[in-house]
Amino acid sequence: MTKTDPTKLDTDVVAAYLRDHLDGFEGPVEAEKFNVGQSNPTFRLRTPKKNYVLRRKPPGVLLKSAHAVDREFRVQSALHNTDVPVAKMYLLCEDDDVIGSAFYVMEEIVGRHFNDPRLPELAKEDRLPIVDEMNRVLAAIHNVDLEATGLSDYGPQGNYYRRQIDRWTKQYRASETDKIPAMEELIAWLDTNIPEEDGQRTLVHGDYRIDNMLFHPDRPECAAVLDWELSTIGHPYADLAAVIMQWKMPPGPEGRGLAGVDRAAQGLMSDDAFVDAYCARRDLPGIDSFGFYLAFTFFRMAGIIQGVYKRALDGNASNPERAKTLGGYVSTFAANGLAAAKTV
Repeated sequence: MTKTDPTKLDTDVVAAYLRDHLDGFEGPVEAEKFNVGQSNPTFRLRTPKKNYVLRRKPPGVLLKSAHAVDREFRVQSALHNTDVPVAKMYLLCEDDDVIGSAFYVMEEIVGRHFNDPRLPELAKEDRLPIVDEMNRVLAAIHNVDLEATGLSDYGPQGNYYRRQIDRWTKQYRASETDKIPAMEELIAWLDTNIPEEDGQRTLVHGDYRIDNMLFHPDRPECAAVLDWELSTIGHPYADLAAVIMQWKMPPGPEGRGLAGVDRAAQGLMSDDAFVDAYCARRDLPGIDSFGFYLAFTFFRMAGIIQGVYKRALDGNASNPERAKTLGGYVSTFAANGLAAAKTV
């Protein structure tokens, strides 16, 4: 075992550090890596008294501004005791010398985790309440009081989409392995079709989907929203469009979408119903040119997946085999983004 292996954790070192920095901590520690997620390796820490969760940056050379565990720690700390359910944050360690990269420790939330938006584990009548709760929490994120939570400086001023398109184009170029014509066309279209600002400046999650949530074991209540790495201050429709983007993918373990599913028959919410419920919760009259926001989310996800694929090739991915498989989806996301652009 070495400190450069993202799938391993030196539990003796972790236990020694937590004994010195976390009140009430008692070792020894056993670590179990979660297999979900591709960005920041995450581990369950088992101790005699209680369990914790440790989330770390992957080791090795990383893209600038990527894997920002410090930002994850800050935003979740700020959201504690708001209408947005998050795990309690315990400590942040930014000293790379401890385990080889920065990390934070938070409480373990015990709850239900759904990978498939079809919710096959649930009875038909139990599915809609879960999706509606997902809608409620998304509106709550966008209604967070930035001043009261100390998050008003969590992202820069200016046009969010201009900033994000520039950022993710740069990130994509930094991890590019092949020229993909659809991605080139999508980047060019987005660059020239950014909507005018409408005055909305909110907290955005950046990767909002059902598999980044935990639900109460027995009730349709969200227990915690996870994976805040891409969160910032920006425009809320990017999060909303990200949900619809995911649903437009094919069902199954790779696409994890709802394309072709008879949602009414399965007790699931349609795209339009989800958008309408969101607008009602935020007192919005509706959303113009939604195709732009959808195209943008397909573009950004293509950039994220390309980065995951490149890390797999470089030997730094959290789940290398799945990362290499996902790499083949970059062109699919780009093509879907172009299709969404044509609906504007």
